[in-house]
Amino acid sequence: KNGLLLPTRALADGIAGEWETQPEEIDPHSMRLTRLANSAIDRVTEHREAVIGEVAGFADTDLVCYRAAEPEALAEKQAAGWDPLVSWAAEQHGIELLTTTGLLPVAQSEASAKAVQAAIRAFDVFSLAGLHLVTSACGSVVLGLAVADERIDGPTAWELSLIDETFQIEEWGEDPEATKRRAGLLEDITAAAEYLRLCRAAP
Repeated sequence: KNGLLLPTRALADGIAGEWETQPEEIDPHSMRLTRLANSAIDRVTEHREAVIGEVAGFADTDLVCYRAAEPEALAEKQAAGWDPLVSWAAEQHGIELLTTTGLLPVAQSEASAKAVQAAIRAFDVFSLAGLHLVTSACGSVVLGLAVADERIDGPTAWELSLIDETFQIEEWGEDPEATKRRAGLLEDITAAAEYLRLCRAAP
């Protein structure tokens, strides 16, 4: 029963547009901007520290830090897609992440952990809800921050988060369940990227 008070007119217009295009029977699943705003109001406002902790926790096992040693073609795809963003995170946010080709988790430095926390704390409750969704969908706080800062767009984040899986699909083919799951991830990440953009529009 909280009021739907939004940080920008752009986000309000986007949510209004979702409601205007609803059929006679409302489909909440299709209203992704509305759902993210509701999450910000009902969950993030009350549990901000917990949400910050959840997002920051992805740095411990960030997707972009774990590389394949072989096959060489996959390792090259990972390096081409992820290395520029690892460098960007270091330059933009002071997040110096170590990468590995091993199976065991790599211990990131305390300085990097603090830099991750500082970057996340700069988000208000509304944008934090969007960052949380992108980060969890991608398995990477680096990709989440890159989307939030408009360094990359939603579809690009989706592609980069699925480099390993896409490589396997190109080798062996894709089953219908995987196709459906990938499509759902694309919709979620793209919607969250648009939501973040609207959150940061002029009031």
